[in-house]
Amino acid sequence: MASSNNVPAILELIRELADYEHALDSVEATEAKLLETIAFAPSDSTSTTSSTPQTEPTSPSKPARCLILTNPPGTVAGIALYFYNYSTWRAKPGIYLEDLYVRQSERKNGYGKRLLVELAKEVVAMQGGRLDWVVLKWNEPSIKFYESIGAKKMSEWVGMRVDGEGLTKLATLLD
Repeated sequence: MASSNNVPAILELIRELADYEHALDSVEATEAKLLETIAFAPSDSTSTTSSTPQTEPTSPSKPARCLILTNPPGTVAGIALYFYNYSTWRAKPGIYLEDLYVRQSERKNGYGKRLLVELAKEVVAMQGGRLDWVVLKWNEPSIKFYESIGAKKMSEWVGMRVDGEGLTKLATLLD
């Protein structure tokens, strides 16, 4: 699990991911915002993997958790930012993977698979129903990787979002 000491590296990888997705200008994350919104492990934590995360509790203001994976020299090679969700049909909790990113230079080392395995272990440990995420339609390398580990495309679903001015307008629609 990531600690607050990892925030500079987490922000760097978020920015790398945004650049890869051609959306660097959309990044509003800062170190301060990450510190305010991610439930971190204690700074003295030595455990990198656990099926039950040892972090501060999640809450409405800190809904996210972050797994980090370091390479042998100790550099952060990849991250998985996630939060808990719920399946009404299964009446079970689950995990929604917001972002999985492994540095270009660290790919093909099994790091992405390792991060997903750790998330799957957490879902199984909490007797959850599923691990969900989305991937950009044009990102064929990632789609092929996800399919190779057993993920299935959910082509019958369409992603929907309200943000920015639309969110503010929706919040006041009935006022």
